[in-house]
Amino acid sequence: MRLAKYLAEAGIASRRKAEQFIVQGRVRVNGLLVKEKGYIINPGFDRVEFDGRIITREEKVYILLNKPVGYICSVFDPQGRPTVMDLVKDINLRVYPVGRLDFDTEGLLLLSNDGEFTNLMIHPRYEMTKTYQALVAGKPGEESLRMLQEGIQLEDGVTAPAQVNILKAYKDKTLLEIKIHEGRKRQVKRMCLAAGHLVISLKRTAFGFLNLQGVAPGKYRFLTPEEVNKLKQYAWSDRG
Repeated sequence: MRLAKYLAEAGIASRRKAEQFIVQGRVRVNGLLVKEKGYIINPGFDRVEFDGRIITREEKVYILLNKPVGYICSVFDPQGRPTVMDLVKDINLRVYPVGRLDFDTEGLLLLSNDGEFTNLMIHPRYEMTKTYQALVAGKPGEESLRMLQEGIQLEDGVTAPAQVNILKAYKDKTLLEIKIHEGRKRQVKRMCLAAGHLVISLKRTAFGFLNLQGVAPGKYRFLTPEEVNKLKQYAWSDRG
């Protein structure tokens, strides 16, 4: 097994980040410093140390959390704000957010200690669909909806086509359902603002085929092996 993969499966970091740690000289195998990214180990016999600490592969866990507003998607916040880790304190394994939701955004967030799984879920090439409900100011007309659907110019480039539907129209605001497969920072908010409509509130309601059914705000559940495999198969599939 490649050393970087072993580190990722131990929950140290993603495989790419683990390769950086190896090159930086932070990893030893059987007491010897290793700086080769492609170094091969025998997990059953070799002793691996990271920053002087012996590590072992952890049991892989996959969690679906219903994140409330007011939590940071980080393991630690230097400003002392609550993080999503506060909501999974009773789990005795290190897990990390899979992607992120803003402090003022709620909804479905995955957490895991599987670096390879995390990469499959968040890398743009795998086109994992994320569904949001965005309450926006005003009433988007045909032109605004077309811009969102066909792709809209942002400061970091044109967005990929999105699926956009009006769920409910109020007097001075509108509830939109928006499906995207990119993961740019604050993307939905920036898309709507570029189309002329400020986002008042935002909730991620689905990730791929997963939804929030049965999971109250601030609560979580473990994904089943079948769900994990289905997510991986979706990421690996060629959707042309």
